[in-house]
Amino acid sequence: MPLTRFAPSPTGYLHLGHAYSALLAAESSAFLLRIEDIDPVRCKPEFTDAIFEDLHWLGLTWPEPVRRQSQHLADYAATLDRLRSMGLVYPCFCTRGEIEREAQSAVHAPHALGLLYPGTCRSLSERERAEKLERRFAANWRLDVGAALRLTGSLFWHDRAKGRVEARPEIFGDVVLARKDVATSYHLSVTVDDHVQGISLVTRGEDLFTSTHIHRLLQALLGYETPEYFHHALLKDAAGRRYAKRDKSVTLRHLREQGKTAQEIVGEVFCR
Repeated sequence: MPLTRFAPSPTGYLHLGHAYSALLAAESSAFLLRIEDIDPVRCKPEFTDAIFEDLHWLGLTWPEPVRRQSQHLADYAATLDRLRSMGLVYPCFCTRGEIEREAQSAVHAPHALGLLYPGTCRSLSERERAEKLERRFAANWRLDVGAALRLTGSLFWHDRAKGRVEARPEIFGDVVLARKDVATSYHLSVTVDDHVQGISLVTRGEDLFTSTHIHRLLQALLGYETPEYFHHALLKDAAGRRYAKRDKSVTLRHLREQGKTAQEIVGEVFCR
């Protein structure tokens, strides 16, 4: 039986979309819970406690201890050091405003996935980088995707919803692997966690499908096994909008307070 995970960020209360993803993950495979709490500003202990409460209410159980990313920053730092020793990451000293101005002046069309980093700091010499770091200039650490792909060659993964998918991490440009204020990123920490925990099936929403391009590249660079993926369709409300924390979607906690039972929630999410 494959091993999968449900990995929410404790930045708010769980809603029906979370319930669907968690139940789907637990339905056909062994199931782990992971708390992705690397954001020290938005992640709150009360939301972590609520995640446990809501999932137990839905009837879900999982092995202990639960992996919490904030307790494993040393793992991510060590992995970043590996990539740094391979010459595949570099410090970026650009502000967001500088990146926007540089990108807007470039000749290529706007990027479909958002602001594409133009590679400004990639061309700095080792001496220039060292001087800036010695002067304590704040830096993000970026992956040199072009150099990485020259090492790995072409890559792919298998998705239960889409079949064989060719990895195209270059669509993201040189992504950030560690931030100025947090010594890791979603891409780095998720790739490390899935490897450390032995995840063989990554079950998550289709909104995270494009992130897999980067995760597949990191797996190849680090010598990790590639799990199978299932990027499921997102649950939507009656108006056709996907459930999201930022839209203040109705939470499981609120539905429970209104008298909904866990069995009703399970029936509702799988009938949509």
